[in-house]
Amino acid sequence: MKLEDFDFELPEDLIAQHPTDKRDNSRLLVLHKNTGLIEHKHFYDIIDYLHPGDVLVRNNSRVIPARLFGTKMPTGAKVEILILNINDHICECLCGNAKAIKKGTEIYFSDELSGTCVERKDDGIRLIEMHYEGIFLEILEKIGQMPTPPYIHEKLKDNSRYNNVYAQINGSAACPTAGLHFTPELDQKLLAKGIEIRYVTLHVGLGTFKPVKEDNIEDHKMHSEYYSMSSETAQALKKAREEGRRIISVGTTSTRTIETIMQKYGDYTACQGDTSIFIYPPYTFKGIDCQITNFHLPKSTLIMMISALCSREMILDAYKEAVKEKYRFFSFGDSMFIDNE
Repeated sequence: MKLEDFDFELPEDLIAQHPTDKRDNSRLLVLHKNTGLIEHKHFYDIIDYLHPGDVLVRNNSRVIPARLFGTKMPTGAKVEILILNINDHICECLCGNAKAIKKGTEIYFSDELSGTCVERKDDGIRLIEMHYEGIFLEILEKIGQMPTPPYIHEKLKDNSRYNNVYAQINGSAACPTAGLHFTPELDQKLLAKGIEIRYVTLHVGLGTFKPVKEDNIEDHKMHSEYYSMSSETAQALKKAREEGRRIISVGTTSTRTIETIMQKYGDYTACQGDTSIFIYPPYTFKGIDCQITNFHLPKSTLIMMISALCSREMILDAYKEAVKEKYRFFSFGDSMFIDNE
């Protein structure tokens, strides 16, 4: 398939610049993939479309303040980096003005933190060895900034709004935003209705948000991201599948985790590793039935994935309807439920 097959027109004023006042007050477009029927609701109505016994699978990765600003030594040139992965003292970083950062380049971030480039990689990525005393994540919390996407021009007033209320495992460079609409109160209602909530972890990095540049989408190479599934989640999903209950992924990252494991092991399995899975039409999903998702960028791997869940034509028609109805798009935008009924 061609990249242009996943393009659509989006007025700039529909790109959400801030979250809704209350998380679950965002709008919800319900797409029934078997009929093409579209309904317009609010996210708190999601409970009406879920059945007792359904299992929601959410990504519990937490966004860290992964954007750092520093100066190149000894020239004093400004440097901006986005930390994608942390492996002990070595960080995989996406660098602005990466050509200026060569092997051996020293970077000063603060009196508590400096770095040395130890390896140059493609796509503006560098491996930087961090020099510090104490706990690295505590230093990041003090001097780092939340890595909101470049299309968000307003300063985030509350950093917690770029994390899900259930985020626990530090490591993401961007938020798995499909979960931003959940609240503790809504969770209690879901549990009271008999809906299970389970967790996987996928640390969002370049694989999720790297733009597709190849005209033939099959030539696009995904950047790998860390994932894990616990034995508790694996057993719960296996039991649900055996009993014919629905498995509903919250976000494309949860879907990528589940589908990676199903491809590798043929069943829900407790494991961890790195995934570079790229899902696009045609694709037969092995581990999920439905998906809750946000509205995605044109030509992105994310819109390609959800197009595989029903059809490209159905998704583009739904997006056209969302534009007409002035839904809010992207990270802080509204939500979509792709139902299998």
